[in-house]
Parts: sequence; structure tokens; C-alpha cells
Amino acid sequence: MIPFKKIIISLLTSSLVLLSLIAEELPSGYKNIKLGSSLEDTKIALLKDSDFGYRGERDVSLVPGTGKILIETNTYSKFRTGFLEECYFQFFEDKLFIITININQEKMDYYSIFTKLQEKYGEPSSFDPKSATWENDDVSMSLEKPLTLKYIDKKLFDKIQNYSNINSSPEEKTQEMFLDEL
Repeated sequence: MIPFKKIIISLLTSSLVLLSLIAEELPSGYKNIKLGSSLEDTKIALLKDSDFGYRGERDVSLVPGTGKILIETNTYSKFRTGFLEECYFQFFEDKLFIITININQEKMDYYSIFTKLQEKYGEPSSFDPKSATWENDDVSMSLEKPLTLKYIDKKLFDKIQNYSNINSSPEEKTQEMFLDEL
């Protein structure tokens, strides 16, 4: 009986190892839009792909007081043939660090995307009723309800978080003091 248990355990272990080898590496973006790309490279890639609905410079804005740049695209039209709706591309120091893609719920559903991501990338690193997240050292990819796909450059995001925690402006400090007095 003991050899049979060893065989079963060995097969299960081998299966788990094989499944982890089959899972693909997390993507660093969607289609030709990649995290870490410059603003200009991203604009060029968006112009080449009509699925995003990028209209040029009028979709680009500076987030006041942050040094961050945002490209906001909208594929909404009367015809709505695509799977994408609004897409947001956030830049810091000329590097794309967050891609947010809102998906057309009339054409796609959460479960279908979740199942496909699970097939390709394995089990999510974290899972709750609102979202599923896959992560590696460089990228966090999350599927959020109702139907948003988000890619985050973890290293740049952490750098921004640390930067914002270290360099509080006098106005921010005053605001914090005011809130503490409430």
C-alpha cells in the first residue's frame, strides 16, 4: 500500500510542477501597449491600433500638481463594434506605469475573461469577490468587477508611492494637521 501512496503523491507533485511550467509569463501590457514605454512610443502605438479609439493630443492631459500625464481614450460610438470602452494610460517621468482598460459588458463577461486569464497565467495571487490579481516581481495584472483589466508596473508604482510619502508639500502637511485636529 505504501508504494501506491508514493506513486499518487509523486504524480500529484509532478502535475503541479508541470502546471506551473505551462502557465505563461504575465504580459507587461495589452497588445502593443507596454508598461515602461515612453509617452511618445505609447502615442504611436495607440495611433496604429484603432481598437483604443485614440484621437491624438486632445486625449492627453497633465494631472495638476503631480507631474503625471494621462491619456484617456474612449471607443464609444453608435456602432460599438469593439470590446474596449474607456482606456486610461498613466505616465510618470515619461514612463507608462498603469494601463486601465474598461471592457464592453455587452460583448464580454467577467467569468469568460477570468477563465482565460486563469488558463494562461495560472491561479491568481489574490482573489476576492471584487477582483482577481496575478503578480510577479515586475507586473501586477488585475481583473476587477464589473469589467476592468488593469496592468501596473510594480517597481515604478512603488517608487511613486515612496516618493509621495517622503516629499509632502507644506500644503499637504497643513492639510494633514487640520485633519488630525478633527
